Amino acid sequence: MPELLRQLAGLGGCTHPIRLDGHRTEYGVDTRTGEIGNVLHRLDSTGLPAGHLLVRCNNRRATRCEACAEVYRRDTFHLITSGLRGGKGISERVAAHPRVFATFTAPSFGPVHNRPTDPAGSVRRCRCGVHHDQDDAALGTPLDPDTYDYEAAVLWNTHAGPLWRRFSTYLRREVAKRAGLSQRTFRQNARVSFAKVAEYQKRGAVHFHAVIRIDGPEG
Repeated sequence: MPELLRQLAGLGGCTHPIRLDGHRTEYGVDTRTGEIGNVLHRLDSTGLPAGHLLVRCNNRRATRCEACAEVYRRDTFHLITSGLRGGKGISERVAAHPRVFATFTAPSFGPVHNRPTDPAGSVRRCRCGVHHDQDDAALGTPLDPDTYDYEAAVLWNTHAGPLWRRFSTYLRREVAKRAGLSQRTFRQNARVSFAKVAEYQKRGAVHFHAVIRIDGPEG
């Protein structure tokens, strides 16, 4: 039992571990001659308590594996915050670099049930005349399914990745243009860096949140 607990503890709570079969042998090597020496360590999956070598699934979706998704969420938090204020090997001078937090949303494919708010933050009635709760299953669904542009919505999600790549390409060109530089000269003086996350809105459309930063040529 202690060996099994030790093996499971290494998963950090992963609920869908990947089960690997096989073996690994490590040999000692003479650094002067390169000659392979005695066996230092041997691992055979059949000899492990679970009968397999268990490794984390590392899935990013909480609905799939909450533990691994939480590790990814925390890693992402530290990655982005260090890029904004420094730390984790990044100089604190990065906090003075020009940067912007931007949200990129899909166009409208037709009116949907929502929870509109007034300037004071109070939730108003939806266009259907109902005050929807936060967890109402109707949120994000079309008010008129017969006129909603489902085809465009599907195409938007399908091409969201290429659209982002196109945006990042043209962003660099536009920044260089605004600076009065050719693209080659701009790359010699500055670099555009970004970190982004993709999320689904209630209506099922992908949207991006991005931190975009301008650095020197070395980052």
